[in-house]
Amino acid sequence: MQSAASYKLIKKIKDDRFDEEQLHQYQLIVQFGVRDFQAAVVEAGENRVLFFEDYVLNELSSYAEQLEVIKQLFDSHPVLGAGFWNSVLVSIKNNKFVQVPAALFQPAAAPEYLRFNAVVAPREEQVLFTQHPGQEVVTVFAAQIPLVTWLQGLYQNSKLRITHQSTALIEGVAAYAHTRAQGHPLYIYVDRFKLHILSVKDGKLAYYNQFPIKQFADYVKYIMLVLHALDMDQKTSRVVLWGYIGKNSPHYQEFYKYIQNVTFGERPANVRFGYLFDEIQEHHFFDLFSLPLLLAEAAAE
Repeated sequence: MQSAASYKLIKKIKDDRFDEEQLHQYQLIVQFGVRDFQAAVVEAGENRVLFFEDYVLNELSSYAEQLEVIKQLFDSHPVLGAGFWNSVLVSIKNNKFVQVPAALFQPAAAPEYLRFNAVVAPREEQVLFTQHPGQEVVTVFAAQIPLVTWLQGLYQNSKLRITHQSTALIEGVAAYAHTRAQGHPLYIYVDRFKLHILSVKDGKLAYYNQFPIKQFADYVKYIMLVLHALDMDQKTSRVVLWGYIGKNSPHYQEFYKYIQNVTFGERPANVRFGYLFDEIQEHHFFDLFSLPLLLAEAAAE
């Protein structure tokens, strides 16, 4: 068994409006990574984030150990283990995913699509998919079967939906491009240990990929590679940046040496935040805070 020291709470914010007696009216969104975990509670009526937590997990040797740590976290948490949320949306962060054109997608063939991009263990992983109606693509991804089974049991009385981190980024960037962007910038999300790069043209996803990061030089290498592949000029092309990077950090200064036309992105426009969230920079946790876009789409269906 892992001890509580296997995870660490990095940030917690609770809006004054959050009421533990009203969980049945709230939407819970959670995001599982190999080394981190985030959770937020959204008041559906106003699409207002009322609660937020960010955890870092110690490096573990297996998915089984990771799940045990997550279970301990939930068991000791005052609200995450509650089984009567209005709805629960879970996002999986991994590199086992692929985007398929909606016109070509067949649900029964989802495992075959994924095998083009990842090695899947059928006895350990379940193949799932999320449709993007506005983008005409379908995200196919793998999730650990024990995690899915545990979530289904925990939230059997709530509307549970499981998706992939890339779906949130695609929806968030597409919405940002529609309402705030001018021209065709390159969109970058700096995650812990990963770099995500996206491009949207004429309202449609034109490019998406994630890259593993081991040292800072990898950021510049992959960004330059994608700029070249998309025929974008590093001196004149606009780059919109989100993620785990500070505005005054050495990493940002290094970015600016190579790509001078960089601006920080904002939070999704359709999600509201109280003043307590001012302590979080607006370009942080863009993936998590874009998940309510998927909830809004599900409600409209």
